[in-house]
Amino acid sequence: MPVRLFAILLLLTSSALAEDWPGWRGPRRDGTADSSDYPVKWSGTENVKWKTAIPGTGHSSPVVSRGKVFVTTCLDKPDADGKRMRQFVCLDRATGKIEWATDVLAARLEEKHALNSFASSTPVTDGERVYVPFLDAPALRVYCFDFAGQKVWEKSPGEFHSKHGFCSSPLLHGDLLIVNADQDPEPNGTAYLVAFDKKTGDEKWRTERPNRLRSYCPPVLVEVGGKPQVVLTGSKCVAAFDPDTGKQLWIVNGPTEQFVSSVVYHAGVLFLTAGFPDRWVMAIDPTGTGDVTKTHVKWSKKNDGGYVPSPVATGGKAFVVTDEGVGSCWDLKTGKMHWKERIGKHFSGSGVTAGGRVYFTDDDGVTAVLAASDAFEVLAKNTLGERCFSSPAFSDGDIFLRGEKHLFCVSGKK
Repeated sequence: MPVRLFAILLLLTSSALAEDWPGWRGPRRDGTADSSDYPVKWSGTENVKWKTAIPGTGHSSPVVSRGKVFVTTCLDKPDADGKRMRQFVCLDRATGKIEWATDVLAARLEEKHALNSFASSTPVTDGERVYVPFLDAPALRVYCFDFAGQKVWEKSPGEFHSKHGFCSSPLLHGDLLIVNADQDPEPNGTAYLVAFDKKTGDEKWRTERPNRLRSYCPPVLVEVGGKPQVVLTGSKCVAAFDPDTGKQLWIVNGPTEQFVSSVVYHAGVLFLTAGFPDRWVMAIDPTGTGDVTKTHVKWSKKNDGGYVPSPVATGGKAFVVTDEGVGSCWDLKTGKMHWKERIGKHFSGSGVTAGGRVYFTDDDGVTAVLAASDAFEVLAKNTLGERCFSSPAFSDGDIFLRGEKHLFCVSGKK
């Protein structure tokens, strides 16, 4: 075989095997990347493959699929009616060029937390269409677009009420799109999970959530004993549901009232960090049914863990960073804390693990790269030069970081 032809075939094979980052926290929704060729060091200019200005403001994390990168944003300038436009933006993965920016929704600004944005829900894609919710207060609206930026369908499952705004990211399971709408009961709120047919937008099932209290957690799909479960914290509990029917499978009451971060599933253990008003870390055996509060909590520790940043797990260990910048490493099976050290200032984004390393990016845009070890070791601290409130996307050697004004692609590849 000619050398040139072999090189082309090798390149095509490598591209076909490269893993996309199609939604919140990647293909497994747990912040794990599948390869090791990611950069350890970068800056606002060093190892930057491209840098593109994104109009407006948003905290949604980038997603990567089939050579494209998607983010959402809310434009800064209001129209004559005082409304501001939410947009869906698509960039070329290789160059960072904006291919299209589609107007989605013009609406007045809802009430929100100071650290939230008006475009915080991370999209999800199946490689053909992209899905994202926005709040048209008080209505929650869910949108489906194709890869050319054309709207396929739009649905509103009902109202959404929270003084801190909306941010939960949708989940794809088979032909279903699942959306979490944990919310306050007043004035008209009913907390629920809802599933849509991803092709048509038709509602397939709806399940009321217990306790009816605002929380902001993206649901996570895990496989336990060969069967899928949708697991999420929020509304004063941790609960699992059948993703095909919405039926609740099990519930752990508590350990606190409100949650933001999503759980991770590793080595047969569900691990979570939460919340408000009390901080906790907790490990759960997800094999039970019904109320398993007293039977399936493997271990828990109060006054540890963070509220907003989601944890990440690898090698039988969970890695956590608190909102206030303190990192820690936990043995998943025993609950032993291996180390606890300050790694930055204030964190909103969630961690990623790749190649035996853990990446945590703080609000100042500084990414601490740590050894994924039970011994504390800082491999690098990388300053982006912009504040950053989203979580990074990792795909085929490239790291996509969304700053306040720009989307950066930093790369470990020449």
